Amino acid sequence: MNSEEIFEESKKYMPGGVNSPVRAYTALNINPPIIKRGEGSHLFDEDGKEYIDFVGAWGPMILGHNNKKVMEAVKAALEYGVGFGAPTEMELKLAKYICTTVDNVDMLRMVNSGTEATMSAVKLARGYTGRDKIIKFAGGYHGHFDGFLVEAGSGVMTENIPGSPGVPKGSIENTLIAQYNDIESVKELFKRYKAEIAAVIVEPVAGNMGVVPAKKEFLLGLRDICTENGTILIFDEVMSGFRVAYKGAQSLYGIKPDLTTFAKIMGGGFPCGAYGGRREIMEKLSPMGPVYQAGTMSGNPIVMAAGYASLKELHENISCYEYMDKLGQKLQNGIKEIAKEKGISLVVNRCVNMMTVFFTSCSEVTSYSDAKKSDTNMFSKFAEHMIKDGVYVPPSQFEAMFLGTKHTEEDIDKFLEVMKKL
Repeated sequence: MNSEEIFEESKKYMPGGVNSPVRAYTALNINPPIIKRGEGSHLFDEDGKEYIDFVGAWGPMILGHNNKKVMEAVKAALEYGVGFGAPTEMELKLAKYICTTVDNVDMLRMVNSGTEATMSAVKLARGYTGRDKIIKFAGGYHGHFDGFLVEAGSGVMTENIPGSPGVPKGSIENTLIAQYNDIESVKELFKRYKAEIAAVIVEPVAGNMGVVPAKKEFLLGLRDICTENGTILIFDEVMSGFRVAYKGAQSLYGIKPDLTTFAKIMGGGFPCGAYGGRREIMEKLSPMGPVYQAGTMSGNPIVMAAGYASLKELHENISCYEYMDKLGQKLQNGIKEIAKEKGISLVVNRCVNMMTVFFTSCSEVTSYSDAKKSDTNMFSKFAEHMIKDGVYVPPSQFEAMFLGTKHTEEDIDKFLEVMKKL
């Protein structure tokens, strides 16, 4: 079967033919290519067409597809079995490696996805503080947990869903919304609900309203407010952790959160997540404390082996972040030059190896409201053009592009060459 046949057949058995909405390409006038395999920075679909991959499985494939060391680690782990639902040495190895190489993580709990990590971190913050309310930011997407699906980014923006049907009002009554990069909006909420706010959860580099880095003074303000009010500051580094820097975005800003959530890269391409932070908070988790959270497949040895191999490779070759930043700068500059030549209004937001091209007349994009002003029709035209010509970019204006260690100068040149034809 070719890509078109597979996609049409898939619609009979999976809603929209996909298992995650943004894959359906609803914002584009083309069907999604059905991917067969990946190698390095390239993908190959069922029709044999080759693409340069600037999606990277939505972030995890920082070391490229079919990475030799990761694959060897997985094959070795498979010799012992695929899962036990019991403690293993491999989960200790990965947990210890993260706690000893990443700042601000004294203890860690493994889970199976970013959504599970963020929802569990919020539950832990509530259990630790004895409070119910949380603050999230408009455009911040922290997974599909009911309590987060208010003013959410990512696919919720692409699909134009206001929150989501199926989410009871009671599930979101304790979720307060502030404006990203606007500390005054946070202060106003604390004036009204000071003693009720358990946690503030924020992406230090937002990636689900498109890439929007936080301003340092904004994050410093959050840290101060949370400290003053006994509120837990949660950095959602599901996307930025191990990506914009090995120690995450918090290391770039020099700010210490109380809890951090991870996923994507830490699983080496397998479903994985974790949350960790201050020991006295983490010790409130069952079986040490009263806050219950469990997962049959958490700490799966195959996933742990892939994650350990990936993080070890990144940590031992830390200069790779400089390399990716250099490529990112070249791509950013090239896109802006082409836009100027063609009279296209756009803003390129980038943090090291995460990037979004916003087709907008705004001078900058620093918030959800700015991102929503983007010309989504122009983005759709851009994305269709790039994908058709073998450059695999996100099919949504409100998602991130990702660079990895296997991307080359030639890959960047090809991207720019294709964009010039737009």
